[in-house]
Amino acid sequence: MTATGTAFEVAVHAEATLGEGPTWDPATGRLLWLDILNSRVHTYDPATGRRTLRRTDQHVGAVKPRAGGGLVLNLRDGIGLLDPDDTFRWLHREPVPGRRGNDAAVAPDGSLWAGTMRYDEARGGGTLTRYTGDGTAETVLDDVTVSNGTGWSPDGTLMYYADTPTRRIDVFDVAADGRVAGRRPLASIEDGAGFPDGLCVDADGCVWVALWDGGAVRRYTPSGDLDRVITLPVPRVTACAFGGPDLTDLYLTTARVGLSAPHPLAGSLLVVPGAGRGVAQPAFAG
Repeated sequence: MTATGTAFEVAVHAEATLGEGPTWDPATGRLLWLDILNSRVHTYDPATGRRTLRRTDQHVGAVKPRAGGGLVLNLRDGIGLLDPDDTFRWLHREPVPGRRGNDAAVAPDGSLWAGTMRYDEARGGGTLTRYTGDGTAETVLDDVTVSNGTGWSPDGTLMYYADTPTRRIDVFDVAADGRVAGRRPLASIEDGAGFPDGLCVDADGCVWVALWDGGAVRRYTPSGDLDRVITLPVPRVTACAFGGPDLTDLYLTTARVGLSAPHPLAGSLLVVPGAGRGVAQPAFAG
């Protein structure tokens, strides 16, 4: 196992309350990321340093590029679409009092797998739902507490998933039609090391997971062995994604929510240059 504690850089110094959801958009050469509780969608262009900020009308748990341009948003009340001309419309609206959208990911077939959770984090109060481009919704998991990281192996035959309070990263088999079965643990986070939050999968099929209250991001092999740890000075590391033109830089979002004396970098967007080699992520087919 390789460990390092000084390899990161600050991409964007910020004070996001709940920074989340880094996603590389190859069409624009920008990184998308969020501040969920402040209803903000950020972009960052590493080539120029240019940043943009867009406010949403609701808490936003995830944002992903769309195949035809624009963005898909996992909002408090459902799945929304931003068209290239910035027109907003609902793809699937299903408000549930006390519940909001959380992390989401796009599968190899272009469907969006979007999670939800209750604001009070009540056990079993969230879901994981698959949305196709026409807005058809299929609930995959209906007994989730904090639906978080979701990702697929490079060959698309496995899906990885974290329901944060379980302290596990689980793995599913993916059928030819994109549906999943055979849920089983890949790895468990030991007591005192934090909780699994957002995750991504690299070109070697290894799973990188951000550790909430763990101050680190870890890499697990496809067999579940821990083989790399990157330690960070901020305790609440929320998600990770590969970006940059060669997909070799690992971007990390962080949070300051709930911290009485947050580290100066809590809420910032961090990056570990040359951390590995990512896999190009599909855009939402809607």
